[in-house]
Amino acid sequence: MLVTHVMTVGVECIRPTDSIQEAAQKMNDMDVGLLPVCGDNDRLVGMITDRDITVRAVAHACDACKTMVKDVMTPDVVYCFDDQDG
Repeated sequence: MLVTHVMTVGVECIRPTDSIQEAAQKMNDMDVGLLPVCGDNDRLVGMITDRDITVRAVAHACDACKTMVKDVMTPDVVYCFDDQDG
């Protein structure tokens, strides 16, 4: 089975320099628990989850409006392409 048969299309990214408040708001609006983090040329540079925000930021009393996504995201994610076998 190809990855394209089970993947979600039209995913929205967040930028590494966006605030975690913006990430949380986007997750809330979209009713999701994670977002891909895209850098230059929309290249995937990491993922941020609601758990990243809670454990890495809230637990350390970070200011949600000043803390950037890159400060709490999970970098170095493994990914595949839509035409690969799943």
